[in-house]
Amino acid sequence: MSATRICALSELEQDAALRVEVDGVPMAVVLDGNGEVHAIGDTCTHGEVSLAEGFVDGDTLECWAHGSAFSLTTGHPLNLPAYEPVPVYVVTIEGDDVLVDPTVTRPTN
Repeated sequence: MSATRICALSELEQDAALRVEVDGVPMAVVLDGNGEVHAIGDTCTHGEVSLAEGFVDGDTLECWAHGSAFSLTTGHPLNLPAYEPVPVYVVTIEGDDVLVDPTVTRPTN
């Protein structure tokens, strides 16, 4: 499978999450304060709620329901109650297009 255009870079707000779905895979897409775009699994591993409705703080996305913060680079939860990571997808920027392949995840070391 190849990368799919999910949005324009200009559509992303800094330090905010956008929920998208690619081939049935829900993702939260974030433009962080450093200008980097991240795509992580949108479903909190603790509460089965959308992470895109949460809060971006630096390089983390915090679940609005119970406060677990997930690293945008590794997908690992940084605090309880979540203890399972979310997937992190490889993002490619081509011009103003943000592309993600829902079948390719980054290593979560």
